[in-house]
Amino acid sequence: MTEPKPKTFALIIFIIGVFMSALDNGIISSALSTINYAFNVSEVQGTWGVTLYTLGMAISTPIAGKLADRYGRKKLFLIEIAIFALGSLMVALSANFPMFLAARVLQSFGGGGIFIIASSHIISTYPKEKQGGLLGALGAINGIASVVGPNIGSLVLNVSGHWSWLFLINLPIAVFVLIAGTMAIPETKAAHGGNLDFKGLIFLTFGILSFMLAIANIQSQAFLSSLATPQVFIFLILGVIFFIIFSQIEKHIKGKVEPFLPYNLIRNSGFLLTLFMGLLSGTLIAIFVFIPSFVEHRYGISASNSGIWMSGIGLGSIIGAGVGGTLVNKFGATKSLVISGILSTLGFTLITFLSPTTTWFLVSSTLAGIGFGMLMGAPFQVLMSEIAGEKQNGVALGTLSVSRQVGLTLAPTIYATLVQGGFANFVSDKLSHISGTAGIHAGQSVENLYVQIRHLTGTAHTQALAAFQQTAQMAYQNMFFVSIIASVLILIGGFYLYKHNF
Repeated sequence: MTEPKPKTFALIIFIIGVFMSALDNGIISSALSTINYAFNVSEVQGTWGVTLYTLGMAISTPIAGKLADRYGRKKLFLIEIAIFALGSLMVALSANFPMFLAARVLQSFGGGGIFIIASSHIISTYPKEKQGGLLGALGAINGIASVVGPNIGSLVLNVSGHWSWLFLINLPIAVFVLIAGTMAIPETKAAHGGNLDFKGLIFLTFGILSFMLAIANIQSQAFLSSLATPQVFIFLILGVIFFIIFSQIEKHIKGKVEPFLPYNLIRNSGFLLTLFMGLLSGTLIAIFVFIPSFVEHRYGISASNSGIWMSGIGLGSIIGAGVGGTLVNKFGATKSLVISGILSTLGFTLITFLSPTTTWFLVSSTLAGIGFGMLMGAPFQVLMSEIAGEKQNGVALGTLSVSRQVGLTLAPTIYATLVQGGFANFVSDKLSHISGTAGIHAGQSVENLYVQIRHLTGTAHTQALAAFQQTAQMAYQNMFFVSIIASVLILIGGFYLYKHNF
């Protein structure tokens, strides 16, 4: 079919859609306690509103990418927006918690394909020399949404007085995107010559679902022991089985059936390495969750002001996403991965070992944010599209997004385990020598320990607080050290792909 000409207004519509979907999880995080109270559910039960949304996104993303390539990216993008809007409406009107969870799943099925379809549109519509910058802009939109989402959520909650408005505000945006998209977005699709591989799609879906459920059931307070629980290891085993079956299905597809994820990609070392690096990039993005508690526990910043210190890493990631696109246009995807790996490694190393004050932390976290922010947009997506080719572009980008989501979902549990482990002997080793702290007991969360210490008075308060901050430095050091390892692995992976001309 004839290549459509790029349209700036169409790109703006895609950007608005991406921003709307990316904003959702950030917005809901600011209202989780309010929602839990409204439905009278526990904090653990309440997290399923986020977990199920993540599961639905992971499942729907590669499916939406594949269907968009086959049936038309404009068509699937508008369908995804409509599903997201319907899900948002159902969430806002939920009369009970089961209905709320079901609506969140429906909403996630709509949100899963928006970013991937927007990326595929850029790659199929714009010349190669412009793709890096535009994909970087999409990545920056995700970064902006992750930073401003909680703030927008708090503002809407304070003004409206009810959590349902957090989801109702999606409706006018979605209506605009649907109307404007129908008129302005050109249709694009990849060439195809066979029937869709529904059998492979089913087993891939079950495989992703099993792995994500296993991750969701891992407990940060008892990471290793929870791996041995049935709700974790059974789902892990099922996930492996489903993926093996899926791989064999793709390997033996014949006739007029078009494979969901072609076997030549599954056995392509560049494709697999890019997926692994995508997972690692997800673990770096997950650092966002722990920045407020880190600056509160390490530097004594008040909880109400701790979120401000996300500004460095947030602003850095936004800048990095834009810079990453420019670098891809100038040097190529693999060189850009090497550069981002170097910056990310340097930034997290400075945070881990050389940030004695908040000023130093702000500088170090900004540098780290620039490094991993570059990974949120252009380099991975351009590299993956080059490896996969035009025909397999959508599903390859979708699979990359799932790998990043897996890293983003798994990392907080690992980080929380490392931080909690760093405080394991705090009461017996540090507080036992300070008079006036006998009432503080071990075995509770780090936050509860901190609250109890802040309620102490006199010398006991000063000494206990200094001991707590010293322990926090070492405990969070473990977490940031993992981010150094992830950054180094991305650096090595990028260098390997560069040397082997991917």
